[in-house]
Formats: sequence, structure tokens, C-alpha cells
Amino acid sequence: MSFAIGIVGLPNVGKSTLFRALTKKQVPAENFPFCTIDPNVGVVAVPDERLETLAAISKSEKIIPTTIEFVDIAGLVKGSHKGEGLGNKFLSHIREVDAIAHVIRDFKDGNVTHVENRVDPESDEAIISLELAMADLATIERRLKDAVSNAKRGDKEAIRALSALEKIKAQLDKGAPARGADLNDNEQESIRELQLITAKPMLRVLNVDESEATRPAVHENEVVISAKIESELAELPVEDAKSMMADLGLNASGLDRLIAASYRLLNLITFFTSGPKETRAWTVTNGSTAPQAAGKIHTDFEKGFIRAEVISCQDFIGCNGETGAKEKGKMHLEGKEYIVKDGDVCYFRFAT
Repeated sequence: MSFAIGIVGLPNVGKSTLFRALTKKQVPAENFPFCTIDPNVGVVAVPDERLETLAAISKSEKIIPTTIEFVDIAGLVKGSHKGEGLGNKFLSHIREVDAIAHVIRDFKDGNVTHVENRVDPESDEAIISLELAMADLATIERRLKDAVSNAKRGDKEAIRALSALEKIKAQLDKGAPARGADLNDNEQESIRELQLITAKPMLRVLNVDESEATRPAVHENEVVISAKIESELAELPVEDAKSMMADLGLNASGLDRLIAASYRLLNLITFFTSGPKETRAWTVTNGSTAPQAAGKIHTDFEKGFIRAEVISCQDFIGCNGETGAKEKGKMHLEGKEYIVKDGDVCYFRFAT
């Protein structure tokens, strides 16, 4: 399972610089608004030190990490929902992502023009939040017309959707995100296809000066990053990058911290499969059952699920592999009700 993060923000806040650093994919980052017009998409391997260790023990031919996709669109500006700038035209490119990363400028560099001619993170955040809310409001208002008409004819689906749409509209009318609306499960399902941007979970990515790269996050779901440092790290060999991070007092790169925050935000965990052919990481929602996890590998695995042979990553490493884990009683057989845990090394048995 791969998951996708959409990157939004005002022009010249460091979105494209960060995107280029995270994905090592060259995109325009000139010092003027609207330089990124088409969406830039980069797929990045999710770093996990456990993979290398498991692969070495299993003598795997291949190592396959799970991935994360970043989607970068043109910068939004104040009034985008009224047609100002270009960014609002490209919001459709991030409607299908799993979460939003809002990059906010908090670095002071007179050589980089700020579209509002000042550095004010809170104000920038408010502008983007409002623009996203207004974009969603336009979607809701279009759908409301049809829902009202169909509900009058007694359409049950329309009646259910109407309740959800009205609750969300009340949120958006005051500039608040759709995710704050109190919807029941049926109402959530009725508006899922709308892919509302403000209904998605959001990360606050604060782009700071190099001297503040170690500043701790203070807001919930916040990541503090120096895009300039990340850009430099991206160009270095692995060992040199580690040395640079140590010199700067960073215990992890911005990519690692952004991905870790994304996993927490989306409530995701990683399980593994490991053998001579390959060692592979798989991402599932925390709380997934063994059959659901098996289904991430192949739908037939979930349909014909019989049982799972499970060894914790720690035991797999400590016992030097599957054979040692079995000998020491560390492998356990689990059925359909088993909840997969982060770090589980699994082998699924299924009927064809």
C-alpha cells in the first residue's frame, strides 16, 4: 500500500524546494510566483532500517520498501477561489491524496520574495485555510442543488447526503475545515466521492531558517524543516548526509520526520514479509486484521485466508531468522481475528 501526500502553500514558501529535496526530482523553483503550473509527482521509498537487517538475515535477493507519493501543485494566493493566481485551478490534482502537507514560510531571506511582502506564518496559514475552505464550499454548493431537488422526491440517498452537505456547509461558511463537521458513518460515506480537501487530515510543515532546523514542533501534527538544509542533504552520499545531520544536531532528516508524522496522522503501521527471494515492507491501517493485511499483498490472500504465521521483527532478528524463531517458540499461528502489529513478519497461508 502506497499513500499520497498533497503539498500546498503560498508561492515562494519553499514548497518546490522541499519537494525537490524529498524526491530528488528536479522541478522549477525560481524566485517568482506561479512557477510550478503542472502538478509534480514524486514517489519516494519509505526509509526503514529494519528492512536491511531482515534482508541480511533472510539472504534476500531483493529489498522492496513501501512508498509514499508527494504531489506538488502551484502556489495558492489570497483570492484564489475568486480566480486570482493559478493554484486554485490545480486543486483537483490533490483531491485524491490521503493527507495534505501545508508548507508555511518561517524563514527570513530578503532575496526570496514573499507574495504578501512579509513573513507571517499565522497569516499565511489563515490565507491557505480559507482558500481551501472556499474551494470546498463551491463543490458543496453545486452538490446541494441536486441533493435538495432529489430529496424532495423522496430519494433516500439524497436525504442522507443532504444532511451531511448542510453540516459541512455550516463549517465552510465560517472558514472552518470540513473535517470538523460532526458526521455519522452513513453521512461520511455519502460525501466520500466529493474528495473534499479540507476533510483530509493535514500536516503543518514549517519551513525555517537553517539556524532553527532543530526547533521542536509546538503544534499538533507539525513538522519543522529547513528546506534549504534538506536540499543540501539530498545531494550528498548517505554517509556524508549522516555526518552533516550529526553536525547540525539533527537525529533524522526532514524526509524521515515528515513520513513518521504522516504515518501518525493517518494511523498507519508497517508489517514485513521476508525470505530468500525478497524482503518487503507493507503499509496498513493500524487495527487491520490478518486477512486485511494479507489482502494488501493480493486480494486472493484475503479471500482464501486460512492462517498467518507471525514473528515479531525483534524476535526474527534476535533468533537470526524464521528457523531460529520457530525453534525458540517465537513464531505464533494466528487466525482471522488477529490484529497485525507494527513490525510483524508475516507468512500467510491461504486456499486457492
